[in-house]
Amino acid sequence: QLSTVHLSAQSANSSRGAGAVAALQGQPYPSPLHTARSLERALEDAVCSGILNISGRKLREYPGLSYDLTDTTQADLSKNRFGEIPPEVCMFAPLESLNLYHNCIKMIPEAIVNLQMLTYLNISRNQLSILPKFLFNLPLRVLVVSNNKLVSVPDEIGKAKDLMELDISCNEIQVLPAQMGKLLALRELNIRRNCLQVLPDELSDLPLIRLDFSCNKITEIPPSYRKLSQLQHIILDNNPMQSPPAQICLKGKIHIFKYLNMQACRLDKKPDSLDLPTLGKRCLPQQLTDRYTQPLKF
Repeated sequence: QLSTVHLSAQSANSSRGAGAVAALQGQPYPSPLHTARSLERALEDAVCSGILNISGRKLREYPGLSYDLTDTTQADLSKNRFGEIPPEVCMFAPLESLNLYHNCIKMIPEAIVNLQMLTYLNISRNQLSILPKFLFNLPLRVLVVSNNKLVSVPDEIGKAKDLMELDISCNEIQVLPAQMGKLLALRELNIRRNCLQVLPDELSDLPLIRLDFSCNKITEIPPSYRKLSQLQHIILDNNPMQSPPAQICLKGKIHIFKYLNMQACRLDKKPDSLDLPTLGKRCLPQQLTDRYTQPLKF
């Protein structure tokens, strides 16, 4: 964050410097007429290309009413001041990608179900308090809803069979639904900076490559998570971890998984049907196995 702030400050200073140079050279700043013409040009280009980019224009209302943009496949409306998703955009039947990052949107309208080609939706940094159930009737592969005001995730998320990346970080979510275990295409899950206390066992059935649950209130990684065999990155800092202990978590993924395997072995032990030779081979180092092949004496 600090580096981002630093870079932003550099960019701002650079822009101010460029403006000063332009003024010294007698070049005026862009006039409102020039800006309007630039927006008009962006809309004209969208008609031809099917790619609508009106990002960063401080728009409060949809400007494309005079243009036929129904063939649009990609739409970037980010960094504006839209209070809602423009109804006109929900009529772009071929739309595959919709970027609504950094607006003032408080709800997702049901009309979005018209976008049956939509695979990418970024509606992060808005003012959403709920994710509507009908959202998961879309063929989404990437859903980014970070930095909103969400307190829960609906059970219907389990319908999103094609979802490969889910980012619900920086919200106020307290519980993840067990139905998330049905997201069998999910590769990346970001649940960073929420209010989670428990990781559901069902997530262990997913083909996750990246899992970020940092900055929550989680005390335990379930032993079942040892089954996440494809996991390459696990980020868990800033949690009050007890199992595995913090000193093991600090050593990285390999040590975390060793600990989870040991915990699973301990849970598998049953006094009424304890098979010591098998248990030794499965849970103990090879050099210790022979020590436990004889009956125990108490």
